[in-house]
Amino acid sequence: MNEFNEYVREVFSAAGDIVIKSMMGGYLVYLNGKLIGDICGNELFLKRTLTSDRLLVDSELRYPYEGSKILMYVFDRFEDTTLVPELLNGMYTELPEKKPAKAR
Repeated sequence: MNEFNEYVREVFSAAGDIVIKSMMGGYLVYLNGKLIGDICGNELFLKRTLTSDRLLVDSELRYPYEGSKILMYVFDRFEDTTLVPELLNGMYTELPEKKPAKAR
């Protein structure tokens, strides 16, 4: 795990349990078990929800990798200690529950 991932985990941990998992050359970011975004090439991308659209209105929308969904590119908002918990807690309530694994 690299320095940027550790920094994201440290900052986001104010909102809950942050897990960052390696996946196909990038990383998936989970908050309390829900997927909230991706880290690709030391860049953070968050899923779009009503809260992220409202609080990150000036964020660029991008595809982090070929074949992905469009996500919000987040680049300089980490130092805002009031924004991060509000953003992540709002996103958490708006994102669907994790789907149960299919039985084999």
